[in-house]
Amino acid sequence: MDTRFNLFDNELAGTFAKRFASAALVIYQSPLPKATRELVTLRVSQINGCGACVDMHTKEAAATGETAVRLHLVAAWRESTVFTEAERAALAFAEEGTRLADAHQGVSDETWAQVRKHYDDDQLAALICLVAQANAANRLAVITGQKGGSYEPGMFATMFT
Repeated sequence: MDTRFNLFDNELAGTFAKRFASAALVIYQSPLPKATRELVTLRVSQINGCGACVDMHTKEAAATGETAVRLHLVAAWRESTVFTEAERAALAFAEEGTRLADAHQGVSDETWAQVRKHYDDDQLAALICLVAQANAANRLAVITGQKGGSYEPGMFATMFT
């Protein structure tokens, strides 16, 4: 399938995309660790089947020094030893916050307790917003038929200025 719609070529969608990017800037300037942000957005994008976002977050994480081993194991983080307890809590939170239709309770009390154990209020606020925004970005990309493979690290950096 070809890309259905270019959000950046439409005035209304372009305005929305710029405001969406401005909201993302708040998250990216937060004290939530950069590695955690990239791992979480990668996992959310994997769950949602967003090739464009998986491409972007894998390449951005690698460009900032994330190891190939950790990137390859994000999809199987529960069965790996390369993530910290805090990262594991964030990944569980991301999964439960993304798979809302699969879990009647959304984020479980156990997962909530784990993220509270590892993240302060500002980091947790950023994590909540990050999961919500990553899910929204995935939906925009999937609905419009965006494909993975052509992303270059830093490609959207101008949207954040």
